[in-house]
Amino acid sequence: MTGPVVYQMLFHAVLRHTDAERIHGLSAAALRGAAALPGVPAAMARLLGAREPELRVRALGREFAGPLGMAAGFDKDARLVDGLAALGFGHVEIGTVTAEAQPGNPRPRLFRLTADRAIVNRMGFNNEGSAAVAERLRARARRRRPGPRVVVGANIGKTKAVREERAVEDYVTSARRFADVADYVAVNVSSPNTPGLRDLQAVGHLRPLLSAVRAALDEAGRPELPLLVKIAPDLADSDVDAVADLALELGLHGIIATNTTIAREGLATPADEVAAAGAGGLSGAPLKDRSLEVLTRLRARVGDRLVLVAVGGVETPEDAWARIRAGATLVQGYTGLVYNGPLWPRRMHRGLARLVRAAGYRSVTDAVGSDLAAQDRAAS
Repeated sequence: MTGPVVYQMLFHAVLRHTDAERIHGLSAAALRGAAALPGVPAAMARLLGAREPELRVRALGREFAGPLGMAAGFDKDARLVDGLAALGFGHVEIGTVTAEAQPGNPRPRLFRLTADRAIVNRMGFNNEGSAAVAERLRARARRRRPGPRVVVGANIGKTKAVREERAVEDYVTSARRFADVADYVAVNVSSPNTPGLRDLQAVGHLRPLLSAVRAALDEAGRPELPLLVKIAPDLADSDVDAVADLALELGLHGIIATNTTIAREGLATPADEVAAAGAGGLSGAPLKDRSLEVLTRLRARVGDRLVLVAVGGVETPEDAWARIRAGATLVQGYTGLVYNGPLWPRRMHRGLARLVRAAGYRSVTDAVGSDLAAQDRAAS
């Protein structure tokens, strides 16, 4: 039997019946253990990493072995970077990290909707705080061993206990702490699990926040450090346009589209099971269409002036390919790994390389926005 078949048997027989957060903890422990063994990360990367030359991407001033990365939320405290790199992810976005350590929401707070290949989470930014997490990244840099190179982004959010009038200061504190250790910083204003956070997506609140974070990075001696903002799929189209225009105005490097959704329409999971999972952000396959719509709208608004990172419902090589052709330079996954197992990144990259070659492109970068470009040519 193949690895994917074995994983699916294990998932349906055992994993789906076990508390989701407990399984995540066990998986994280396994990744940390594998990454700590001499020579193992490098060997895993040779087997599982993106090796196809057409998948190499240069974006945000960095080199990526492939376009697929791990979305924020999986590695909140930067403990799994090397393990995730060994699985084949070209970048890892750690966090969301807040200025102050916090435990997050009460358990249970992570649920699978298996019929929809989806996850509901209301974790609530549980993390050790940006001072501790940034120091962990510094320690990793000091002990750097041979192994896969991976781009590391720091996703920062607001501490729950901090009042709205101090939100900017809270983000700035974390930005300063990550300025010397992150390859890029992503401002998360779109999680549904911190009260009032999504209100910061309104341009009136977002402009001073992003301006202050940019200024903090500049003052820390990193004026070239890429700054991105992560938005929700639940924004109205006019608000998506407004955020895009603001990103251009402020000189941001990119937008991550999208975070989880609070919507529950059209699910195959029985209504009582959905209700039992309760409030929180929904990720996975049900997010696919809306995330692609937001991405397409952003590309039409900003063209190639910003790096667009697609996340939400990315599970197959075809999903990733659709997002690249819609304008995404990079794609991210999380739920796809949960439902498809540790060989998923390698299958994604192999399948994506086949699609790039079949379409006649020399590289995945050449295909970015190609659907929109074709539409523009046809219209003219």
